[in-house]
Amino acid sequence: AISLAAKSSQNDSVELTRQPYGWRGTFQAMASPCEVHVADPSRKIAQNVVDAVITETRRIEKKFSRYRSDSITCRINTADGSWTAIDAETASLLEYADKLFNLSNGKFDITSGVLRQVWKFDGSDRVPSQSAIENVRRLIGWQRVQLQTNRIRLEAGMEIDFGGIGKEYAVDRAGLIAQRITPQCMINFGGDLVATGTAVSAHSWRVAVENPAAENSPKTHIELIRGAIATSGDSQRFLLKNGTRYSHILNPLTGWPVVNAARSITVSAANCTLAGMLATFAMLHGADAEAFLDRENVEYWCIR
Repeated sequence: AISLAAKSSQNDSVELTRQPYGWRGTFQAMASPCEVHVADPSRKIAQNVVDAVITETRRIEKKFSRYRSDSITCRINTADGSWTAIDAETASLLEYADKLFNLSNGKFDITSGVLRQVWKFDGSDRVPSQSAIENVRRLIGWQRVQLQTNRIRLEAGMEIDFGGIGKEYAVDRAGLIAQRITPQCMINFGGDLVATGTAVSAHSWRVAVENPAAENSPKTHIELIRGAIATSGDSQRFLLKNGTRYSHILNPLTGWPVVNAARSITVSAANCTLAGMLATFAMLHGADAEAFLDRENVEYWCIR
């Protein structure tokens, strides 16, 4: 493979590497390694695709990241009980979050990010006390949020966090924008990915799924032509105390990790947003994850 270091129009360091099918561009965003696979022989086209993907990804990250003081998320979270004006894109994401809250019977709640104040999933054995959890849980409850067409109001002290849907949304947006330049590419943000088409010489993209429960076990390979894949799991974020593993998948109704959650669930769907929603919902179902996915009639890979 030929590796060509390049600078995108966004001043990001991009590694553009020649591949048998075309080009592979890599960069970092949303705390994840990101890949753009372009099934086209033209380096110029590949660079244009990568630049366009980075531009859109940076836009979404800047707009919705809770870590940025200039994001709409920060403005909402620091409004101290006042109304915050929102645009159509933000309203659409919030309406989607509302739909997920209702579909999950309150288990998917974008106000539950405050639990990070007491749960530190760093591989240690520091499990918070019930009183500490309850003290934070009083700030959780999407049903208490007031949402209108062009504004939102949280009670003072409450926060929202788009982390549960933001990356999948960015993947889908990046795929749509890339497809305007070339019809055959795959976008992969830290294991959440979308494929818009494959090279003429290839039947599919070959995607590897690791087994977090057995480091040296063979990987599962998925053949993807079009559509998306998303994974939810605790391979990197967990606590371990007295032989009990505490997953970072938290139930906002209890403030505790989901009981009997799978180590990893990968779902294939038409788009990454839908795949991510199904994978997360399955994790929230704990021991009933497989039964839930069977009822949804989707292709999935579950590792326990």
